[in-house]
Amino acid sequence: MLTYLEPGNRVLDVACGTGLLTFKAAARVGAGGEVIGTDIAGQMVATARDAAAGRGIANVSFARMDAEAQEFGDSLFDVVLCALGLMYVPDPERAVREFYRLVRSGGRAGAVVWGHRGRCGWAEIFRIVDARVQSDVCPMFFRLGTGEALHHAFVAAGFVDIIARRLQTRLFFATADEACEAAFAGGPASLAYGRFSDSTKAEAHGEYLASLESYRRGVGYSVPGEFVVIAGTKAASCVS
Repeated sequence: MLTYLEPGNRVLDVACGTGLLTFKAAARVGAGGEVIGTDIAGQMVATARDAAAGRGIANVSFARMDAEAQEFGDSLFDVVLCALGLMYVPDPERAVREFYRLVRSGGRAGAVVWGHRGRCGWAEIFRIVDARVQSDVCPMFFRLGTGEALHHAFVAAGFVDIIARRLQTRLFFATADEACEAAFAGGPASLAYGRFSDSTKAEAHGEYLASLESYRRGVGYSVPGEFVVIAGTKAASCVS
């Protein structure tokens, strides 16, 4: 998605988390550009702001906003990005319509979601977590990565010249602790995991590592995954 960025662009990074993509985008648009990162989680926004201040990055800012109701006027951005965030949104189709509203005529919007559940070797985490505490995010997490759901959302929003790709990847973890940290503490079931007792966490870790056994490489792990990447253009003749 970063390949669409040019020096001087104004960019919105939706569901920015701690700003990993936001900072990369800021480097590409340069001092003459601007990148705004938004996220529904206030702690994520605070962490991203602190990181920007610590790095002295002046062309970024962050705000707490709902992906489905961004608090900006129409057609303000050259590019709208959303990396691994739409899976958490209750109404992702509405969020994609927001992308369309926010991007200028001739501008681009792009998104990345996890692909088919069966192609993501770490997906057993959902079964493991749900066996211990109900998690609302688990049942629908892979919906946008199945079939053509994300493509249909971009078409319905009005985007044209849509490009969609499925990309196979590997997630590398140097140790068992690193694999568990990424899946539980930093993964899609982190809120539910936070309710676990220490003994329940240890039990879940053991079960999760057992599910990754076929991907173990020495003391580390090489876990398969799949991304769906999509980008579309707001036709130059469109008026918001």
